[in-house]
Amino acid sequence: MLTSNTGNMLSKYHKLAFALPIALSLSACEKDFDSLNTNPNNATVGNPAYILTNAEQSNIYRLFDVPANQDGGLLVIQHWAKIQYTEEDRYAFRPGSYQSVWDGFYANGLQDFDELIKQGKATNNENLQAVGLIMRSYFFSVLTDLYGDIPYSQALQLSENILTPKYDAQKDVYAGLLNDLKTANDLIKVGGSEVDGDVIYDGDMAKWQKFGNSLHLRLAMRIIDAEPELAKTEVAALLSGNTPLISSIQENAEFDFLSGASNTNPIYFNRLTRDDHRVSRSITSRLSQLNDPRLGVYANHPETGDSTAFYRGVPNGLTNVEAADLGPLSSTSKVGSAFTAATAPGVLMTYAEVLFFKAEAIARGIIGGDAAVEYNNAIRASMAQYGFTGTAVDTYLAQPAVKYDASNYKQSIGVQKWIALYGQGVEAWSEWRRLDYPKLPVAKNPAAAAMGKIPVRFRYPANEQTTNATSRAAAVERQGPDLITTKLWWDKF
Repeated sequence: MLTSNTGNMLSKYHKLAFALPIALSLSACEKDFDSLNTNPNNATVGNPAYILTNAEQSNIYRLFDVPANQDGGLLVIQHWAKIQYTEEDRYAFRPGSYQSVWDGFYANGLQDFDELIKQGKATNNENLQAVGLIMRSYFFSVLTDLYGDIPYSQALQLSENILTPKYDAQKDVYAGLLNDLKTANDLIKVGGSEVDGDVIYDGDMAKWQKFGNSLHLRLAMRIIDAEPELAKTEVAALLSGNTPLISSIQENAEFDFLSGASNTNPIYFNRLTRDDHRVSRSITSRLSQLNDPRLGVYANHPETGDSTAFYRGVPNGLTNVEAADLGPLSSTSKVGSAFTAATAPGVLMTYAEVLFFKAEAIARGIIGGDAAVEYNNAIRASMAQYGFTGTAVDTYLAQPAVKYDASNYKQSIGVQKWIALYGQGVEAWSEWRRLDYPKLPVAKNPAAAAMGKIPVRFRYPANEQTTNATSRAAAVERQGPDLITTKLWWDKF
């Protein structure tokens, strides 16, 4: 992916190259983090700089890896499709994928950020504590948006001998995350204690504060249909003009992967041995109809065949036989090279997203302003991420099919946000569920488990039925059947 932070990449690379060899040596033991910190041959407390570097790299890698993103959100939301081994594209998700995402974040990821929060408290480093809170909140939000009710208030407490944590209702998880992000904002002291080992913002706490508040805005808007009064209060406060938010593409929250072995973007790593994914026809057709210049970034031209001058997306939900009938693998559009490069960044949140939220808040009457202006600004910010500015963008915005429609703001914002979030499968899936636009077709040959619908969640991993059966059963009774068609608490329409 093209990045707006290329000016900072070299210094980040030097620091990461120094920190990652030690940090990645910790990752081999991260499934038993407590053992790492009590091993008599190691330091009693892990170095926070190394923990942070490793936690950022491993968790963001996991977010964009195959189970959650490439064979998960990106297929469901029809940014990508599959040309081989098409089961996931037909909603036949592998049980191991549910388990991998769940275990990866709980056992390996959230533990690290929790440890940073503890160390921040113990050393009076409020900035370190804030970074830990922001990142822990981010990945708890990923988990609850994938599964629904999840272990939260009792999670990460193995040292307290809590082996079967309860599942908190999603409503309560969101309340906790919003409070934690408020705390993080209050803790941050720009110019205060240093935070070493940070690859995302290189320890710049002004940017961390903007990211934390922007994430707060995302989560507040997520619950707008389920908890409208709380959401409106939170959104109004965040958009009052007194709260620092991401305010340029240079402040986008993203992690710069490296070209060296084991530090590359997970999409690049997947492509070293696999060639299963293509760009979905749903998005190539839409962008082609809109004369959207981002199409040439999102997709590559076919390498062979009679359509090498065009883009040939693949319909979602083909059987393996139907996919093979499309012809050689080289005759369909692969994912754009900017997204498959070894150093393509893992994007967590962008300026465009903040502006889309601002447009929506105006449209909902939460704050004053001109929704059309903010909507256009959001599209401009998304275009600028990929180097498109000026007349090309003006021409795009002038099209009737692109112009903001005040009578159906959800459609205008939903379609353009779907385009802007290309590559961010989990977040694009969440916003599609919330806004209900664009109107996407069900995959051509959906698995029976989908009941003819586009999935709206992941199932709980099978191991939870044996290792934490009582807590899981309570969640299912409260939330609804453990099916990929059961809507989450915030998904009201």
